[in-house]
Amino acid sequence: MKPPNLRRSVITLVALMIGTGTAAALAPVAGAATSVEDQVVALVNKERAGAGCRAVKVDSRLTKAASEHSADMAKRAYLDHTTPDGVTFTQRISKAGHPSPGAENIAQGYQSADEVMAGWMKSDGHKANILNCSIKTIGVGFDANGDYWTQDFGS
Repeated sequence: MKPPNLRRSVITLVALMIGTGTAAALAPVAGAATSVEDQVVALVNKERAGAGCRAVKVDSRLTKAASEHSADMAKRAYLDHTTPDGVTFTQRISKAGHPSPGAENIAQGYQSADEVMAGWMKSDGHKANILNCSIKTIGVGFDANGDYWTQDFGS
């Protein structure tokens, strides 16, 4: 797990402990997501279920492409599906080894999985990608340096 995710997990745990004042906050919650990326996947699948779509499965190749894109956007301070060098999301996904790039959602500045998903679901294009029932796989990348988010989808 990357240190930013660990830091956020610790902050969340402390907030839970302060909010409840009991040791019960230390008990793991069944099915609880363990990282912001996992939380995004869970939220995507919740939205998809409500729309009658099957759940997407995490694909390590898409996760690699998404994570590397979020890190690149953070490092070079841009927000775009195409890198400053002209590399498109389909090229990045293919380079990561996924045979069937489907779509990509990006965002910047959101501080939590809930916030970024709410933002994507308010955008017709991003929402269409999430609720596209032909999409089968997903990879999510988050970089805390500027809060850059990427969802890569495979069909």
